[in-house]
Amino acid sequence: MSIKKYEDLEVWKFAHRAMLATMQIIQNFPLDERFNLVSQMRRAALSVPANIVEGFGRRQPRDKVRFYNMSQSSLDELMYFYRVAKDLGYLKDNLEVNQL
Repeated sequence: MSIKKYEDLEVWKFAHRAMLATMQIIQNFPLDERFNLVSQMRRAALSVPANIVEGFGRRQPRDKVRFYNMSQSSLDELMYFYRVAKDLGYLKDNLEVNQL
């Protein structure tokens, strides 16, 4: 299969599903987390697929790798935020995330 656009990338498909799931999950967090954990999770979740898209559009391999690395870092950050949310009791089970 030839990859002609970022939507053809399996990693982008995963990142997009993770972002959508995160947006749904954080809607159930306490309102007092709206400007703290919710904001950070939203930013990280959006950053993962967005950096893949930006990297895909770059022509130089060094530039591509830079954006793909930023995407990985944002994913790591998001996974930590899920751990925090679970430890704080905001998530009963993060099964939705594990099924992506």
